[in-house]
Amino acid sequence: MAGLKVKKGDVVQMLTGKDRGKQGRILTAQPTEGRVVVENLNVARRHTKPRPMRDASRMGGTQMTPGGIIDMPVAVPVSNVMLVCPTCKQPTRVGYKTKEVKGETVKVRVCKRQGCGQEIDR
Repeated sequence: MAGLKVKKGDVVQMLTGKDRGKQGRILTAQPTEGRVVVENLNVARRHTKPRPMRDASRMGGTQMTPGGIIDMPVAVPVSNVMLVCPTCKQPTRVGYKTKEVKGETVKVRVCKRQGCGQEIDR
């Protein structure tokens, strides 16, 4: 699997599924699996029982983790999201340019939209 063109903290737009068209921020990226977890998108509900916490018996009685229905975001394939350019606010494909910074060449992500071409990494 090649490296991802999105990273933690990027704003992305969903291309498929029940949340199609919605935007959210990437919470975690899993490059080896090619998946990303997007904030408040692709949310699954888990029904959990109340359970005693580990190592919580030091201070008096045992503490319990609350039970109930918990909403948690689930990882989606990186091919189902598209990066949103911070300057033109449109979903865009990602290109790369090399740039000289203090005598070193640095690879910088750029927006590939017509008429934008701005750097995504500041």
